[in-house]
Amino acid sequence: MKRILSGIDVSNWQGRVDWAAHARDGVDFAFAKASEGGTFTDKWFARNWAGMRENWLVCGAYHFARPKGDPADQARHFLGVISSAGGLRRGDLIALDLESADGLPPARVARFARRWCHVAERISGVRPLVYTFLSFARAGNCSGLEGYPLWISCPSKPEGEPAVPPPWRTWHIHQHAHSPVDRNVFAGSRRQLTSLGLDNR
Repeated sequence: MKRILSGIDVSNWQGRVDWAAHARDGVDFAFAKASEGGTFTDKWFARNWAGMRENWLVCGAYHFARPKGDPADQARHFLGVISSAGGLRRGDLIALDLESADGLPPARVARFARRWCHVAERISGVRPLVYTFLSFARAGNCSGLEGYPLWISCPSKPEGEPAVPPPWRTWHIHQHAHSPVDRNVFAGSRRQLTSLGLDNR
């Protein structure tokens, strides 16, 4: 039977997170919001990044995309925030949170995302995951991103059984619940999870 790893994701909305308590409760991995757009830095990120690492969780950081802005500038801002908090280590994960079109048509949103992922991967050496939800992806906002691992928000489906929107054919992380904190699962081992950041295409 394939192992299921349990994860959470947090942002400044959660405030102070008790990472030791989450680790005791069986959380294996976590993502914390680092940045948004070209200038915003989550004020809790550095503390969350340290807390995840101190409690031996697989560490993930995500950037909330603002497609009206410059994707390269946003990628550099995101990686700068991580660097200021201690930087990336082997096995850490990064993700693009792609859920707002900023009023742009799907083709422009998808072009922004492809460029952001390319720049982030080129600079960091880590392949990003893409976080999105079903209707957003089905509208065409994720065109051309199938080479990046999918982190899908799909609370309407049972844990570990999400619907998979195009252009993807498989999922990697399933966000299956939002209360009291966002809950995620990964079907596989810790080594398999940390390898998501490696480009094995």
